[in-house]
Amino acid sequence: MTIRPLQPEDAEAFAALNAANRETLTRYFPFPDEFFTADGQRELIERANAGGVHLHQAHPFAILDGSAIAGAVNIFAIRRGTRQICTISFWVDRERGGRGLATSAVEDSVAYAFGELALRRIFAPTFADNVASQRVLEKASFERVGAAGDSVRINGELRAPVLFQRVAGA
Repeated sequence: MTIRPLQPEDAEAFAALNAANRETLTRYFPFPDEFFTADGQRELIERANAGGVHLHQAHPFAILDGSAIAGAVNIFAIRRGTRQICTISFWVDRERGGRGLATSAVEDSVAYAFGELALRRIFAPTFADNVASQRVLEKASFERVGAAGDSVRINGELRAPVLFQRVAGA
């Protein structure tokens, strides 16, 4: 396995990794300043572990490079009932890119979502300029299903996510 659940004791190392990758991360999501601090990460991890995981709303995982945290993958926006769907996001430290860590982590997350969580469909939004993430998704058997139009505001700019999906059994 290249993933494991994030734990509160990971907060300091994870915040340092986030801070080292801040420029890249904020190109794709408007993270608040506390996201890049140990206290902010500890609070997010504790909140997910106390409520989100048990309510099947969010499952944050560390991506591992050996025993070191190399990035994160998050299963979130889980919808039950007739839909049984979720969204996945991921990132890997820019110094560790191109080594297959993200692809392995996405594949492990898919196995978890379709197995443990019994979900049927996983969505993965990217942006057109995030070719590396699109390659990861394609290697992990996701298919491109379209674009969402200018629907996300990042750093004051409206951007159009490119949508990928993977369906259980496909």
